Amino acid sequence: MKTAVEAVFIGKERLYNRRFLQMCSHYLVHPVACTPASSWEKGQVENQVGLVREQFFTPRLRVKSLEELNVWLLDKCVAYAKAHSQPEQTAQTVWQMFEAERSSLVRYVGPFDGFHSVPASVSKTCTVRFDNSKYSVLSTAVGRPVELHAYANRIVIKQDGVTVAEHQRSFGRGDTVYDPWHYILVLARKPGALRNGAPFREWVLPAAMEKVRKRLKSVDDGDRQMVTILGCVPADGLAAVEAACQEALEHGVRRPPA
Repeated sequence: MKTAVEAVFIGKERLYNRRFLQMCSHYLVHPVACTPASSWEKGQVENQVGLVREQFFTPRLRVKSLEELNVWLLDKCVAYAKAHSQPEQTAQTVWQMFEAERSSLVRYVGPFDGFHSVPASVSKTCTVRFDNSKYSVLSTAVGRPVELHAYANRIVIKQDGVTVAEHQRSFGRGDTVYDPWHYILVLARKPGALRNGAPFREWVLPAAMEKVRKRLKSVDDGDRQMVTILGCVPADGLAAVEAACQEALEHGVRRPPA
């Protein structure tokens, strides 16, 4: 199990990898390894896995997200604990024993920040490759190495400890995941890319900004004007720029003729 063990020694002695030990420390777990070629040692664990699978995952569940699954499982676990006796104190349910001991339990500090970390380089197109897909990063990150943190459902990319990109993880092959805001400085040099550049083809702006964008398409230097508006977002915030565009639309403000 390479995700947890770097070296196997005699008996149950193991050299666990650093991230696995960090997770064990976070959850206050002491890992105990099975003896090589001793499958009977895993019987109790496998029986418990089968019990959980039959109790909670039969028939197979269908959910829209991990969050929905976790809420459903929490309800099921509480219901199970309230309906079954505690093995050693059979006069009480598992839930009653849990409530009695709750004040003595170590406080839960939240989930472990578990991710697979790999170094990466940024291409000239402001993208980083990971696991058959590419992800965009801030254009200012080009030319220097970054650290990619791969979670189960998202990708976070950092440079010098600062986050330069965050995306939902793609599990396709050959996909490119763009965040158009990563290319604002590039647009300042090439405003024409706003019309047909790959990062902007499916870009949906807030309603007022989108209306301004459509109106400016009929203006000779409309792309440059729109890029100027977009360039205000990093400093002033998206909400402020959207409000300014809405106010301009309501008052029918137009750029005066040259």
